[in-house]
Parts: sequence; structure tokens; C-alpha cells
Amino acid sequence: MLGRRQIREKVIESLYSYYQNPIKFDVLEKNMFSEIDKIYHLYIYQLNFLVALKDLAERQIEIGKNKYIQTDKETNPNQKFINNQVLIKLEENEERLSFTSKHQDLKWDRYDELLVKTFQRMSAGKRYQDFMKEEGHSFEADQKFIGKLFLRYIAENEDFHEHLEGKELSWADDFHISNSMMQKTIGFFKENEPSHTLIKMIKDEDDRDFARKLLKESLNHWEENEKKLEGRLDNWDLDRVALIDKIILIAAITELDYFPLTPGRVIINEYIEISKVFSTDRSNIFINGILDKYTKDLNRS
Repeated sequence: MLGRRQIREKVIESLYSYYQNPIKFDVLEKNMFSEIDKIYHLYIYQLNFLVALKDLAERQIEIGKNKYIQTDKETNPNQKFINNQVLIKLEENEERLSFTSKHQDLKWDRYDELLVKTFQRMSAGKRYQDFMKEEGHSFEADQKFIGKLFLRYIAENEDFHEHLEGKELSWADDFHISNSMMQKTIGFFKENEPSHTLIKMIKDEDDRDFARKLLKESLNHWEENEKKLEGRLDNWDLDRVALIDKIILIAAITELDYFPLTPGRVIINEYIEISKVFSTDRSNIFINGILDKYTKDLNRS
């Protein structure tokens, strides 16, 4: 599921969008949940990339078998990669198959340039070749290999990142969220357990209500929270605070004021982490100082 921190991130993005182009709240809210849904599309797209690598490997083996004159390697191909147990679980996952069937744009063409290029780099790499040479099969080894493969050729692949920007603009901003979901999915698979479901975007109605309320209350109390923020700036003018930092602080102050069941220190830590995603390296220090001062003034634990 999408964690509360990621939900907070989408609220921050929606507030930033609103500040740039004010629209009716119901439209803003609808857009926010639409952007959350797009993360799931990206998640499935990345899962499909791993499955497509397996499909491409199988295709290469078939081509070798059908050659009139074959090498020993083509006659007796190494099938360890295509028999990887984690890849098979992904390939057979019913939720992935069902969602992809309804969204054909999330499928990868086996002749896609990025897919072919990544497969060539992967199969020529030392980690892949060492894996293929290892004797025997264990679920743990298969899982560890796919986890490292994902990090090297998807999460840390600049070409993949650029490809996402060209396909769906918002995916570039959500790449880190989907990467986290991918790592959890690979890590959650169990050898002797079915894998029918994947990670949900919104766990339940409580999470949806949290997102809706945080967005609404931040907008409803914008001006008064600006004044609260301004009153805690030492020798600093509010206009000089970076817009994204101001939005993060206003959302945090809103949550401190209107979500009393969440501990203050938890809220502060969440928004410090969010600032690391959206702001400069020094912003988290500034945000921590303001929020720490605010919670002490409120006597908010």
C-alpha cells in the first residue's frame, strides 16, 4: 500500500499545483487521487519490464534452437534466468495480468529499444553471468538476484528514467515511490505461497479520508498558517521562503493542528523526509527548526 508519507507527498504536490493554478477543490481533489492512481500504473509498468526481460530471454533461446546450424550453447541453453522462481511468480501474478489486459499501454513490446538494450547490458554483466554459472536453484538466491537486477537495470537506470519522462510526465516524480513498491514486492514473495495480489495504492477509506482532509484543511487555513509561520521566522521575511518549503511547512502545521492523534515528533520527521524529496539539502534543517519551535509553543508532544 501507499504509505502515509507518500500520501503526504501527493498532498504537497497538489498544494503546489493549486498555488500555481487555483481551481475548485473538488477538481483538485479528483486530480490528486488521479495522480495517486498513476503510481500504480507505473508500478505495473515496471513489473511488466521484468517479465518482458524473461520473455526476451525465452525468445533468444527459441531463436537459437531453430537455427539450422547450432552451437553447443544453443543446443543446450542455460535456462536458469527464465526459470527464476520470482520472475515466474511475477509472470503468473493474476492481478498484474488482469490490470495489464485492461491497460495495454503498460505492456512492453519485445522489440522495444530500451528493453533490448537493457537485456544486452544485463546478460553481458558479471552479476548475470555469475548467477547463470551457479549450480542448483534456491528461492532465496533467485529473489536476491532479481532484487539486485531491479536496482541496477531499472531503479538506477538513467535511460529507464528518461523513458518514463517521455511516456508520462508525472512518473518521473513518482519513480522513487514505485521503486520502493517494487522492492517490497520482490522481497515479500514466499517460495510456497501464492502471489495473487500486489501492493495497493490506498489501503482503506481511512487513508483516503486522511488525504482529503489534509488537502482541504491546508487550503482552508492557508492564510492563518502563513501568519503562524511568519511569526516564527527570525530575521527572515516570509516572501524569501522558497515556495515548496512554505507549502511543506503549512501542510505540517495543518497536520499538527488538525490531526491530534498523530504524535508531533512523527509529523515533524515525516515532513523532514518529504523535504529531502522536494527541497534543497539545507531545507530539512530549516523546516525542522520551524516545526520544532511550533510544537514547543503548542506544547504538542
